[in-house]
Amino acid sequence: MTAKDQRAGDRRGSVFEVGITALRLGLTSFGGPVAHLGYFYEEYVKRKKWIDDKTYADLVALCQFLPGPASSQIGIGIGLMRAGVWGALAAWLGFTLPSAVALSLVAVWLQHASWEEAGWMHGLLLAAVAVVAQAVWEMARKFAAGRLEATLATAAAIAVLLMPGAWSQVAVIAIAGAIGAVGRRQTVEPSSVGITPFIRRSIGFLLLSLFAVLLVALPLARAWIHSPLCALFDSFYRAGALVFGGGHVVLPLLEAEVVPQGWVTASQFLAGYSAAQAVPGPLFTLAAYVGMAAFGWKGALVATIGIFLPSFLLVLGAFPFWHWLRHQPRFQAALAGINAAVVGILLAALYDPIWTKAVNEPADFAFVLVAFLLLAVWKWPAWAVVLVSFVGGWLRALFG
Repeated sequence: MTAKDQRAGDRRGSVFEVGITALRLGLTSFGGPVAHLGYFYEEYVKRKKWIDDKTYADLVALCQFLPGPASSQIGIGIGLMRAGVWGALAAWLGFTLPSAVALSLVAVWLQHASWEEAGWMHGLLLAAVAVVAQAVWEMARKFAAGRLEATLATAAAIAVLLMPGAWSQVAVIAIAGAIGAVGRRQTVEPSSVGITPFIRRSIGFLLLSLFAVLLVALPLARAWIHSPLCALFDSFYRAGALVFGGGHVVLPLLEAEVVPQGWVTASQFLAGYSAAQAVPGPLFTLAAYVGMAAFGWKGALVATIGIFLPSFLLVLGAFPFWHWLRHQPRFQAALAGINAAVVGILLAALYDPIWTKAVNEPADFAFVLVAFLLLAVWKWPAWAVVLVSFVGGWLRALFG
């Protein structure tokens, strides 16, 4: 057996093995996308040795380049390399299922709970202020540190505040990408060993073409069919296809899609967002919460598939082109502009709807300051701050 054959044999594994490993991660991976990368590294690279350090680093870089949930995309990529397309599906399902089920149950509970004026509900809304404020702070330090990037972020925030709506956010992202590509050239990093292109270029091209076709065709189908579930799938597919910068950035795009439709109220949406911080797994499973609240289990299924489908098409489609793509300076510069814009979009969402819905008096602001201190300085995990805010809001209403 040649060395090449030996490496190929080492890569093979069962779909069941991939699914069980991903399920264990889905049940225990608290802390958001950055923490997920650490969990994945410990499990897939150090403990199981399915891939090496350089391959993992290259996969992380690829998924950071693509829109959508980076941690879920990394899991999909590792599943693909270990057990083929079915392995990719098993990796996604195992990692996603626990939080999707948990948030669906939260949606059912909220429908039967007296929550509109409940203290715990207000505590969840205040927790959302602190969590998003920390996300804006961290992302601004990383993606909007330069003059051009800070200007793009500020302009994006102003634009989406003055012209609210999902399509205005899409336009801002596109314009920022174009400005970034023209305004600054990025330095190309030295090549690494890289991920193996398991998929032929022709198949990759078809998958990327399908991604683009669905992005255009779904809004047309929505206008033609007039089906609530079709509209739901379109909204969540577009969110999954256009969200750059991680899980928190899905908040403004989804809020602009689902609240004006009347599927959930702004308070229900923000309560679900806070609940998503308290469960393990990807933040994008907020889709299951919204779908369940709006249309029951069918809605949860449609919304969850819709928001994650772009990740499958992009990761599998980009595999054979990654080595070429990562060495295009203009592409990297455009991505820098896009990342700056999403900082601004998230900053705008921090003000409206999050701040305007949650902070009504000085005591609310004090509550947010404490929660932010716990997150940013004391380094508490987000789920712990959410639980403390839940209890604190309940006690405040009880004794206040």
